[in-house]
Amino acid sequence: MEARKALREIKEGRIKPYYICYGTESYLVQEFTEKLTAKLMEAENRDLGVIRFSTAESPLDEIIDESETMPFLVPCKLVLVRDSVVFGTGRESAKIEHRTERLLEYMKQPMESTVLVFIVPAEKLDERKKLVKLAKEKESVIAFSPLPAEELMQWLAKRVEAQGRKAEPAAVEELLRRIGPDMGALAKEADKLCLYAGEYGTVTRESVETLVPAGTEQSVFKLTEEIAALRTDRALALYYDLLKQKEEPIKLVALLVRQFRNMLFVKELGKQGYTPQQMSGQLGLHPYAAKVTADQAKGFSMERLSSVLERLAELDYEMKTGRVEKTLGLELFLLKTGSAGGN
Repeated sequence: MEARKALREIKEGRIKPYYICYGTESYLVQEFTEKLTAKLMEAENRDLGVIRFSTAESPLDEIIDESETMPFLVPCKLVLVRDSVVFGTGRESAKIEHRTERLLEYMKQPMESTVLVFIVPAEKLDERKKLVKLAKEKESVIAFSPLPAEELMQWLAKRVEAQGRKAEPAAVEELLRRIGPDMGALAKEADKLCLYAGEYGTVTRESVETLVPAGTEQSVFKLTEEIAALRTDRALALYYDLLKQKEEPIKLVALLVRQFRNMLFVKELGKQGYTPQQMSGQLGLHPYAAKVTADQAKGFSMERLSSVLERLAELDYEMKTGRVEKTLGLELFLLKTGSAGGN
């Protein structure tokens, strides 16, 4: 089941007796559990009504016992279980025995007064398990995957609008460039910008540039853009800013290597007809990062990317062996790469 459909059903009061939530977008999982909690019980009942477990610490027998127990002083209970071994592909601890057959029986006849939620922070479930197959038959499995770039921008704009403000498209793009695809961090920064904009105000690109510092990885994204555009002065300015933030040149080189290597892979996958969304799966990147990487790769030929990677490998070796002073070494690399030109 899609997360949107599950949220719509919860809003309408159509709540299932159990859910298996999986995926790497923890912000969306948290949003789902918060809305489910709010629908099930009043805030003053949550201390008694919400019970938390982890299959890394508690056996399934204990979790099922709790699920089968009638709620105390509250109309219903919500049992949240963090899991990686029962529904996921993680390995079980030798210290904890999980009798999955008992959970299977519970899922066939669940308690009406309990909503049981397993949260699996992984890209996929173990499809071979009977538990997973039964949960899918009951449409109780919900995937929380990272949002594509376009949906991420729409989500940000809607969050701003929900607070009675407007957001310039350029402001949304700049916020994504500075923060990256971390939805939790984006939500905090968007809320801060709404406060700054004031009631019925507008979140502008200028306010984003003033109030939101760019993360290291996002600065490296920008650094590669400036290198591609042969804007050596801007690349150096970004580098000096990173040094002021106490970033290590060796770490920056490693991030540059990763980004240029991803661009090389994106070029190759592009030749094979892959879309940015498909590339994200192949490379293990967030869809937004894959889109940015694909856009940046357009400024480079395969030959230039290979050449830059060779120079970075040499620089990394020289830095680590002391043949070149780290700060100066990366500065010279940026100057040489910019002056070399070419696509």
